Amino acid sequence: QVQLVESGGGLVQAGGSLRLSCAASGRIFSVISMAWYRQAPGKQRELVASVIRSGDTNYLDSVKGRFTISRDNAKNTVYLQMNTLKPEDTAVYLCNSNLTEGTWASRRYIEVWGQGTLVTVSS
Repeated sequence: QVQLVESGGGLVQAGGSLRLSCAASGRIFSVISMAWYRQAPGKQRELVASVIRSGDTNYLDSVKGRFTISRDNAKNTVYLQMNTLKPEDTAVYLCNSNLTEGTWASRRYIEVWGQGTLVTVSS
């Protein structure tokens, strides 16, 4: 079974920085994409940033220039460096991955979610 384990959330003052990490483990054949979503109380879940195996990235407009997503393919790990944090960045941040599970002879595509890590930015 494939799992995503997140770390790095916490409380920070506005203008500060945090770095989130998400490691995928289990019977992974190949990771196709990894991403960070966030969900604030009373709001819909939104895609914050994503990265595919080639390294191409995509960002939510409101975080462009402040957040950077990166991945270590060898470790099946994705990072989100968050700088110049604002109170409106407060949310539960969830790691997501689309990958193939199993072996070359027997594999299937799956989507996996982490449990989430809380980021709180005080004003």
